[in-house]
Amino acid sequence: MKKYFYIFLFLCLSGHYLSAQTKTLKLSLAELIEMAQGDAPDVQIAKTKLTTNYWSNQSFLANYKPKINFNGELPNLNRSIREITLPNGEQSFTPTAFMNNSIGFSLEQDIALTGGSVFASTSLERLDIFKTDINPKSISYLSTPIVVGFNQPFFGFNSLKWDKKIEPLRYDEAIREYSEEIQMVAYDGAVFFFEVFISQINLEAANRNKVNADTLFSISKGRYSVGRIAETELLQIELGAMNADTELAEATLNLQSNTEGLRNFLGIRNPIQFDLIAPDKIPDFQIDANLALDYARKNRSKTIEFQRRLEQSEQAIAEAKGANGRSINLFGRFGLSQTAKNLGDAFNNPIDQEQLSLGIQIPIADWGKAKSRIEIARSSRELERMNIEQERISFEQEVLLRVKQFDLIRKQVALAVRAYDASKKREEITRKRYFIGKIGITDLNLAIREQNEARIKYMTALRAFWLAYYELRNLTLYDFEKEQSLVKEVDR
Repeated sequence: MKKYFYIFLFLCLSGHYLSAQTKTLKLSLAELIEMAQGDAPDVQIAKTKLTTNYWSNQSFLANYKPKINFNGELPNLNRSIREITLPNGEQSFTPTAFMNNSIGFSLEQDIALTGGSVFASTSLERLDIFKTDINPKSISYLSTPIVVGFNQPFFGFNSLKWDKKIEPLRYDEAIREYSEEIQMVAYDGAVFFFEVFISQINLEAANRNKVNADTLFSISKGRYSVGRIAETELLQIELGAMNADTELAEATLNLQSNTEGLRNFLGIRNPIQFDLIAPDKIPDFQIDANLALDYARKNRSKTIEFQRRLEQSEQAIAEAKGANGRSINLFGRFGLSQTAKNLGDAFNNPIDQEQLSLGIQIPIADWGKAKSRIEIARSSRELERMNIEQERISFEQEVLLRVKQFDLIRKQVALAVRAYDASKKREEITRKRYFIGKIGITDLNLAIREQNEARIKYMTALRAFWLAYYELRNLTLYDFEKEQSLVKEVDR
């Protein structure tokens, strides 16, 4: 007897432990979306993409800042035998030994307006020649206190100028895309919410139908035994009870599968059950189609994308023109330098040094190759312009269409609610009338089927409304209920 008691106690404790392992999370639709937008895997991916775009933008900005470099050789020792030319013209192998040490700083600044650059530098060198059979020991210094210069190409492609136009657009577009991805997470969260929520409602209905079917079958067997109903009616009721068992198993399986999908979407690793609250409180606000379109144009990444693509098509034309083989390059530098046996004298009375050069390259004949590249770029620009215009029209039409559909879906929800409430009352009354023998099984089955259909239509309409709600938020990046922008502010 004691052994059975311990077995019973173990089973009770095991059941309690297993039930404690699977927690139940009660959530409304808004709470689930807030959770998803906080730490869901899709949000982490969106943040990583934005971080990549941020550092890409930082790299672009660095191109317009001065480059400061330190360079040096400390030391450069050379002890070898090398071939030299003697004063009489003969060649001779002579041992050499010297050490060169040098340090210097340089500064370079690219100029986006012209595509050229300016630079400045300073350096100091020391040369130690070690004593050999033919050379005495000596030390000398070479100082270059300052060198300034410029390098200016003409008629070439100025990438800095075009990057300054395009890269800020690309980064602004990335910020808007991040906001859209966050709102897409809300939309996907609503999809997963309703998959689980509808599965829960269907499981509750299946359990209720199972209980009702078993009760009906039990009553009908008693009626059949006293001859009040025919065998065919009893068989039909028995078939209904078996169908209720099948529907219950399918509803349980669907709930388990959809729960796993929602759990993975939220990034929850531990086993969990969801108790979702019906989002049957429909927000009451009106959306002006023209206002929604204005917000979509202002907030969505598409607007910036269109502008970027047009600028890139113009950039392609400029690049084609710059690659026509014609170029002029002007280079100039001015500096001061001095050499001496000691460090102090190396800075006295420096000697100036100048350099100026002008390089010219003009193609004589390229058989129309440069012109072909330019015309191809112009044709591509025209094609891109037409594509953008068509995409713009499609985008605006989609926004206007979704606004119109939103109001229709809201009305469908109100009708579906009334139809579902009426079907539940009708099914309850019909079932009671069947129990007292006022109607037949056909009328009861019809009432049950109508209630199931009304429930499905109500769930479908409710789901359609909330998906349309979050789709509009995504299309416009605007919260019409709270009247605020949904564009995420990002530290630039």
